[in-house]
Amino acid sequence: MAASARFRLPPLPTIREIIKLFRLQAAKQLSQNFLLDLRLTDKIVRKAGDLTGAHVYEVGPGPGGITRSILNANIAELLVVEKDTRFIPGLQMLCDAAPGKLRIVHGDVLTFKIEKAFPESVKRLWEDDPPKVHIIGNLPFSVSTPLIIKWLENIALKNGPFAYGRSQMTLTFQKEVAERLVATTGSKQRSRLSIMAQYLCTVKHLFTIPGQAFVPKPEVDVGVVHFTPLIQPKIQQPFKMVEKVVKNAFQFRRKYCYRGLGMLFPEAQRLESTGRLLQLADIDPTLRPTQLSVLHFKSLCDIYRMMCDEDPQLFAYNFREELRQKKRKTVEKEEEEEEESYRC
Repeated sequence: MAASARFRLPPLPTIREIIKLFRLQAAKQLSQNFLLDLRLTDKIVRKAGDLTGAHVYEVGPGPGGITRSILNANIAELLVVEKDTRFIPGLQMLCDAAPGKLRIVHGDVLTFKIEKAFPESVKRLWEDDPPKVHIIGNLPFSVSTPLIIKWLENIALKNGPFAYGRSQMTLTFQKEVAERLVATTGSKQRSRLSIMAQYLCTVKHLFTIPGQAFVPKPEVDVGVVHFTPLIQPKIQQPFKMVEKVVKNAFQFRRKYCYRGLGMLFPEAQRLESTGRLLQLADIDPTLRPTQLSVLHFKSLCDIYRMMCDEDPQLFAYNFREELRQKKRKTVEKEEEEEEESYRC
């Protein structure tokens, strides 16, 4: 398409004027923060890659700052999902200004089904280059972590937004969360999120936006992170299994890794099974969880899978449930002893 034919939004009220016009206030309980500087929203969209002719899924558009920048990026179509009804009239104004370009869904991004939202023709094989489907969003802090975990599971299962292929994501997070997502082996920010994201995606921290760019100003700066799903995940085990191993390993992040990994096994066999897991995975039990690489976790998941195949009850084991049962038995025993003392 020639540059002269590029779509541009007509003159519109500024985001600040939209906020005044519709009396919008960021809801603190929803951890909402508005990004008003269109130079920054343009930068987020530019860093997402070439959106020419793309189908874009924006989450949490709010008053529509990033929405405007996406609409000006020569896209085929933009679908926005917004939970807060207060923002719908302002978004509708953008819809009227961009006929046929913007679809608004009033719904919850955590439950919205996007598999059938875009045309079948945009689908690509997983082994092909990423499809012209992009996810972009300035996420409320309260949903950013559960949402990225949900989407990572979608990547593992090749469903949700990834039913179209290896759809790319460009999302905002609290700076601390952004740093965890890209943290390397041995760094203090290394966490469960680091492993879960990096075994499935190429993850890049693109740039940091200072907190004062947002209204109201959050107490932290904000990181913009880009995800491209890998053709082959670095750990080829079911997502829930990987999640369980990684979560347990980081249970006691300051202690040696054998401590958290031991929680994968019932108390009666914990010592023996943990030793076997670490020995077969060829991992030093005195490494800290932050010192474990994705390859370490691949070995751990592969051996744990083998142990679960040997003992079908093992995967269902939850050490917290075992603790609850022990506490309940202790309370019941104390009550029985108390009753017995009354009888005497």
